[in-house]
Amino acid sequence: MSARAAAGGAVPERGEAVVADEPADGAGGARGEAPPLTRLDAGVLRAELGERATLVQFSTAFCQPCRATRRVLADVAALVPGVGHVEIDAEARLDLVRAAGVARTPTVLILDREGRVALRAAGAPRKADVLAGLARAL
Repeated sequence: MSARAAAGGAVPERGEAVVADEPADGAGGARGEAPPLTRLDAGVLRAELGERATLVQFSTAFCQPCRATRRVLADVAALVPGVGHVEIDAEARLDLVRAAGVARTPTVLILDREGRVALRAAGAPRKADVLAGLARAL
């Protein structure tokens, strides 16, 4: 991520992920909308959470960056014990997309062991960024 984008307020360069810490109080809804979900469980995801953390990916079928993100997250989940990877079809789960405040695909949420959203990234993240974010959530 460019220094300008990391400083906040700047538009990221094409193809780079925008990473943001999730507000602890759940604040952050725009235009009178409810704030995004701050916790996801197996019932909401329709998949089991990882023992230590879960990488949740919102994707669409024809999203090229989503394919690259899938590979990165699968690699990280295989590399780090107790970390799961769940991919959500954004077109099929519009209810969850809206509730989670997902504005574009791919969007990645890093959940801690209790399912709390520790970090979110919009755009295709690099493996090093996912590992760093995951380290903060563990």
